[in-house]
Amino acid sequence: MAKEQLDGAQALIRCLENEGVEHIFGYSGGAAIPIFDAIVTTKTKIKLVLVRHEQGATHMADGYARATGKPAVVLVTSGPGATNTITGILTAHMDSVPMIVITGQQIRSMIGKDAFQEADIFGLTMPVVKHSYLVKSTNDIPRVVREAFHITNSGRPGPVLIDLPKDVSSGPCTADLRATMDLPGYRPPAAKVDAAIIHAIAKAMSKSVRPVLLVGHGALISGAWDEVRELAEKLQAPVVTTLLGKGAFPESHALSLGWMGMHGTAYANKAVVECDLIMSIGSRYDDRIVGQPAKFCKDATRIHIDIDPAEMGKMIRCHIHCVADAKAALKALMPHVSRLKTDAWIAHLAEYKRRYPLHFKKKGGLKMQHVIDEAWRLTEGKAVVVTDVGQHQMWAAQFYRSDHPHNFLSSGGAGTMGFALPAAIGAQFGRPKETVLAFCGDGGFQMTMFELATAAIHRLPIKIVILNNHYLGMVRQWQELFYDDRKSGVDLLGNPDFVKLAQAFEGVKAFNLKRGADVRKILSRALAYNDGPALINAEVEKTDNVYPMVPAGRPLEDMIVERPRYKMEKPTGST
Repeated sequence: MAKEQLDGAQALIRCLENEGVEHIFGYSGGAAIPIFDAIVTTKTKIKLVLVRHEQGATHMADGYARATGKPAVVLVTSGPGATNTITGILTAHMDSVPMIVITGQQIRSMIGKDAFQEADIFGLTMPVVKHSYLVKSTNDIPRVVREAFHITNSGRPGPVLIDLPKDVSSGPCTADLRATMDLPGYRPPAAKVDAAIIHAIAKAMSKSVRPVLLVGHGALISGAWDEVRELAEKLQAPVVTTLLGKGAFPESHALSLGWMGMHGTAYANKAVVECDLIMSIGSRYDDRIVGQPAKFCKDATRIHIDIDPAEMGKMIRCHIHCVADAKAALKALMPHVSRLKTDAWIAHLAEYKRRYPLHFKKKGGLKMQHVIDEAWRLTEGKAVVVTDVGQHQMWAAQFYRSDHPHNFLSSGGAGTMGFALPAAIGAQFGRPKETVLAFCGDGGFQMTMFELATAAIHRLPIKIVILNNHYLGMVRQWQELFYDDRKSGVDLLGNPDFVKLAQAFEGVKAFNLKRGADVRKILSRALAYNDGPALINAEVEKTDNVYPMVPAGRPLEDMIVERPRYKMEKPTGST
């Protein structure tokens, strides 16, 4: 049988097939036409999802990757098509999400000459990718694709860019599609864990009576949720998570304290303040949980397990550093630890749980917390939840308790508004049989609401809940607390009628929700509709605030659990 004659674009599609790619999220254009044409001519089984904006494509790929653990692919054209992906690439980079972004580029002879729709996307994205390629030879395509997938998903995951000039994608490809990788300088951490460090961790733990396990996104990425649970139960040590670590340890478990940090549970923060040992498992000790680094667990033994050596000592100086995959490290540690004397500690924290529960009042106007809590009850906590960024994000993390890995997806490091809707679309493509629930603010929703068309076309049964307070709520909260309630640039006057907007897309069901008494009824109707997207516009209280709260740049000890009765100093850290 004669060897299939391929051009560069066709070879690219065949290589993506070899990597197990199921979907390409893309938007076409001149420099990418050969690649989009190859999707047709190769008769590939890879499904092209035509989006409405390149940023939407990256967030869809992000949601798909977070929900499945598999790398996702974005395909766009050159110039503005490529630059429109940068926000999504940054979002994936900050949260260690595997993603391949393929951009069309001007022909090689025009690069650097300000040709039509030319942009140095290689240079523009350099700070926010794990690696990037400008492919200069058609026969390099198979090797580059194989390397890109290896890089994106090994070690600490992250986005990889492949910039493909049009004459390269159009030229003949004679290379072996199973090309050998050539990565002499790339050495992700080996699976072997340093035994001496493991023994040091076990020795430190044996002396602790007030331990805390801090579990981050890295534990989810490594698939270490079973090991985290086994370790916590063996030690009888309480567990706190980061925002992105939700689901790495079941939040219904007796040892769970929920998530910690700026808007985490009061009892999680108090546990961290009072512990005598804290071990971070796949968390980077970011500013949102540390508060003020100089005071963070200053009298406790601090241990850090992370696959990325660059994170060691970056935020917090720890007594023991273990550069390793979280799953491998915990498996190595397990035989060397035993039950700790934590009965008094656990009882002490149980009293904090009793004194500082998460709560809200159903009286008065409709509360975001009420809507989220009822959604949790109706879905039995099993939905894949995707959030946008702001107050609703914090309340979703508080009131949608998660017992399952990869079920709480949110933009953490970048805090990208507009993330939820397209990421929910990607998550639904990745997990088509599961309920996907997107919580959006009215501000973030309007940034990418055009992707309703994508959801409608594919009849995706995502549930979109717009928690509509007509404000940029988190900024307004800061202005109230720290800037004498001077509201500037936060009033979203002129919001559209979201129900009518949704109904303009064929197959989208839409509901208004204005009263607490109707929450269960309206949510039930939306959850029961599976012939396409269902959208709820929930008209919630305009000026409710999220508590607990640790003011930015302040230590965890300065946490407030209710509206303060005194004027607060302006925070020293970012929002």
